[in-house]
Amino acid sequence: MRVVLAEDQFLLRDGLIRLLSSHGIEVVAAVDHGDAIVPAIVEHRPDLALLDVRLPPRQTDEGLRAALAAREAVPDLPVVLLSQYVEQLYVEELLAGERGGVGYLLKDRVFDDVQFVTALHAVQQGGTVLDPEVVKALMNRNREAGVLGRLTARELEVLALMAEGHSNAVIAERLVVTEKAVAKHINSILAKLDLPPSTTTSRRVAAVLTYLRA
Repeated sequence: MRVVLAEDQFLLRDGLIRLLSSHGIEVVAAVDHGDAIVPAIVEHRPDLALLDVRLPPRQTDEGLRAALAAREAVPDLPVVLLSQYVEQLYVEELLAGERGGVGYLLKDRVFDDVQFVTALHAVQQGGTVLDPEVVKALMNRNREAGVLGRLTARELEVLALMAEGHSNAVIAERLVVTEKAVAKHINSILAKLDLPPSTTTSRRVAAVLTYLRA
């Protein structure tokens, strides 16, 4: 995998380069400024962009806005956002894309290098991997708007775990239920979210994207 990395803190940027390299991932460009992200992506055409959310010059949402601009320049580009905070302003717009994997991980909740690299590979392959706190913040925001009112509490739990990228087996283990019960919940979620069968987009991913962007 070839990655463009954006992180303004030297120690963290250098540490990420070393970590990724140790797992066979090549960092083709490492930038420390929001304005440098899109040019680096256009030049190198990476397999994935790994971007800090808050970068110079304003230290607000440069990474998020650059991710959207990069998706315009390089359609279907897989993007993983790293942050200490849950920034909601542009996240749903980024998640609204039907193609190209998306991840949003909180820096202080990444505890395992293997799990981290596995998440990057999942996004590179078109999956959606969100930190549970990100899922919770977006769900709370949309629940207030009535988007998720048709789902039961258990279905919301299942959907949140789906958004984290877990398989049916892991979801069943987390909720202490059978895989058959999880499958029933997922079928109910798909029906309640009015998701038609699709040959181009996973209905499982579409379910997550539907409630996050609705």
